Amino acid sequence: MKNKETSSISGAEAVIRSLLEEGVDLIYGYPGGAIMPIYDELYKYSDSLSHILTRHEQGATHAAQGYARTSGKVGVAMATSGPGATNLVTGIADAQIDSTPMVCITGQVASHLLGSDAFQETDIIGISTPVTKWNYQITKASEIPVIMAKAFYIARSGRPGPVLIDITKDAQFELLDYTYEKCKGVRSYAPIPTLDTAQVEAAAEIINKAQKPMIIWGQGVILGEAEEEFKTFVETSGIPATWTILGLSALPTKHPLNFGMVGMHGNYGPNVLTNQCDVLIAIGMRFDDRVTGNLETYAKQAKVVHIEIDPAEISKNVKADFPVLGNCKESLSQLTVLVKHKAYNQWKQRFTDHMKIEIEEVIKGDTLPTKEGLTMGEVIIGINKYTKGDAVIVSDVGQHQMIACRYAEFVQSKSNVTSGGLGTMGFALPAAIGAKMGAPDREVLAVIGDGGYQMTIQELGTIFQNKTAVKIVVLNNDYLGMVRQWQQLFFDKRYASTEMTNPDFVTIAKGYHIDAQRVTKREELDQAIKTMIASDQPYFLEVCVEKEANVFPMIPTGASVSDIRLK
Repeated sequence: MKNKETSSISGAEAVIRSLLEEGVDLIYGYPGGAIMPIYDELYKYSDSLSHILTRHEQGATHAAQGYARTSGKVGVAMATSGPGATNLVTGIADAQIDSTPMVCITGQVASHLLGSDAFQETDIIGISTPVTKWNYQITKASEIPVIMAKAFYIARSGRPGPVLIDITKDAQFELLDYTYEKCKGVRSYAPIPTLDTAQVEAAAEIINKAQKPMIIWGQGVILGEAEEEFKTFVETSGIPATWTILGLSALPTKHPLNFGMVGMHGNYGPNVLTNQCDVLIAIGMRFDDRVTGNLETYAKQAKVVHIEIDPAEISKNVKADFPVLGNCKESLSQLTVLVKHKAYNQWKQRFTDHMKIEIEEVIKGDTLPTKEGLTMGEVIIGINKYTKGDAVIVSDVGQHQMIACRYAEFVQSKSNVTSGGLGTMGFALPAAIGAKMGAPDREVLAVIGDGGYQMTIQELGTIFQNKTAVKIVVLNNDYLGMVRQWQQLFFDKRYASTEMTNPDFVTIAKGYHIDAQRVTKREELDQAIKTMIASDQPYFLEVCVEKEANVFPMIPTGASVSDIRLK
């Protein structure tokens, strides 16, 4: 909606009209007293702005994240003051560390009550400051258009992130002369560094001298909409490419230069060979501790090229010998012109040789099991069979997450949605709702453990009410599996508070009028997956898997990537 003419409206209506100006057509939220004026205006604009009532405010933030991750747009979540606002914080923190663009709007008590410990008053600005890219409290209606425009600009520009706007109740009622101008810049904020051609040339020179180069790419490739430029760079250079879990799907899984995942439960070759490459090219990733293991022993032999949009990430964890600051879409375009193609046959063969070892030691046991119990890996392989790699997989946090990332196949970008940096159990179910709404023409499957599922299980109500055709796969081992694995390996099998006594998940799903099935035997699995994928409605599938299976390979905490364990 374009409106450059001045008109006198309430602050609440100004919020709604500002959202429309920013192209927002979908909000996730939960109403309450302090934000009721905005909800009243939202009711009047329901033809042009849809609101999804989640069953918990945390669900609203995760749904907004899922929407942002598959649509590429800014997700929007809304809540009232006090507990409504604080319930948003986990999702905001998740979005901050995973660079997800999101704007959260919270109601607040009237401005004259601020600081008085009024009913449902909480200092959400103070609470959210460490986990937002920017936040602001509005106490005057006249501030709303400018602050809303600034919020969306900051959330989506440069390295994206969450923004929180807190609006007092009197500001929502107050009248203002409304005009709206989109924000095009903020003083002292440079979201995209100017690309230094000399940095690109220096990076190209060291890459061209390399005999054993290796690429690690992260989510920055996806956030920068640089998938085509990245693919061209990989193919032009001929360099083996590996990924972090948030970078997964930027390059098709079966691309001949895609050699797998780095990190704690990544592939054997990419981890071991990190400490043998001579040039390490990091693209849109931040050298998280789950990727690097012990920093004292990480890639010390290699020259490091780091292509990154955020100056704060350069040499933060791993020293960059050749930093290239800028949007990777532009950086890769310039770099590709300068790099020379090489075959690297002997070097690539080492990745292949390590994969052969991993297949024998780990992958066959995960995906071609001979044991009586079902494995998580064979469930993911079964899903691949019917989705052909074209689905969005939304995973929660734990063993199933690592298995999903290891074995799910993808043919297009924005297909892997998971909680990376914060590791938020309960993420997947509400995030899958948003992911489906952000990509309504794609199949969306939530892969969840029995522990994380119960943290946000109430969002089945959101699925039912909105008839969101999400497919839910719960891999049930009756344990908090990842914690139990650590207890087995490092705490002498003292399974303290990790065994779960679970409810009848199928009955619960059916209580929400969602078709549901439980699989306990291998011969039931294929048909169950086929039935689930064929459905055009929400569907719940519980698969009872081995109770004490572990995820390997694994780099123990504090160990070198070279010390990755296969069993």
